[in-house]
Amino acid sequence: MTVELLRDVADAQARLGAAGYVADRSIALTAYLSVALGKPILVEGPAGVGKTELARALATVQGLGLIRLQCYEGLDEQKALYEWEYGKQLLYTQLLRDKIQDVVGAARTLRDAADAIGREEDVFFSRRFLLPRPLMAAITSPQPVLLLVDEIDKADPEFEAFLLEVLSDFTISVPELGTISAVQRPQVILTSNNARELSDALKRRCLHLYIDYPTRERELAILRTRMPDAPARLCQSVVNAIHKLRALDLRKPPAVSETLDWARALLALGAPALDEATIADTLHVILKHQADVSRAAAETPALARAAADAGS
Repeated sequence: MTVELLRDVADAQARLGAAGYVADRSIALTAYLSVALGKPILVEGPAGVGKTELARALATVQGLGLIRLQCYEGLDEQKALYEWEYGKQLLYTQLLRDKIQDVVGAARTLRDAADAIGREEDVFFSRRFLLPRPLMAAITSPQPVLLLVDEIDKADPEFEAFLLEVLSDFTISVPELGTISAVQRPQVILTSNNARELSDALKRRCLHLYIDYPTRERELAILRTRMPDAPARLCQSVVNAIHKLRALDLRKPPAVSETLDWARALLALGAPALDEATIADTLHVILKHQADVSRAAAETPALARAAADAGS
């Protein structure tokens, strides 16, 4: 695919829409500025509102490869950067043992033998034995890529500080090889579900974008875009009921991903509309905590009325 970067805000919004991602002007503006200014985007917001999907869509519409680093507690530099393939090194050592014997054959002492092997260490610590992890893969890619650092808030603050250093100049240091600089500076998107507060230094490095639960109109557009064969009235009913649910005091309100799941479930069940019985039967599809299911079940009549009001 040919690389074609975003040209302006309107171009960003149109191309994202054509790829199935319904972006409002704020999203399109931030996406374009990230390209124009060469700055990462830090996308924050509730889980399931389309943060990761935005990165995928931006990679697709620009013809960029997508490299994803999934963050988690305990993630360290080695797991994000590279690993040495020690098994492959050992295999090469066994295959080349005759040549190794030639190298050390003239050595009189162990020290001489070690020095002889040391002079050849570049053979076994070269890129052929280096297994790139996401950060190195993005930096060394000969083709332009988009690097997605997903759920950075799950990583430890120490890893966040390391990542900030990498993003400052897109270089990494491999003791055995030296400094490696980016072949093509990747576009970068970081996502956060706000599990912890991120550092001011990281926020200063990035453009900030907060994606909240969408408006009723945008959520309906998302549903119609992702499920073009779904009946219009069913889509409207689902969106109305979802927005009524989000107004309740729930531990985990349903996100856009749950809206799509609910609509797909209703289609699979052959449900023509959302009535009280159907809502009661399918609340567990969109609510992930039993306390939320119980709370919503008490509001089933109100949810059914909201669903029936296709004009709201």
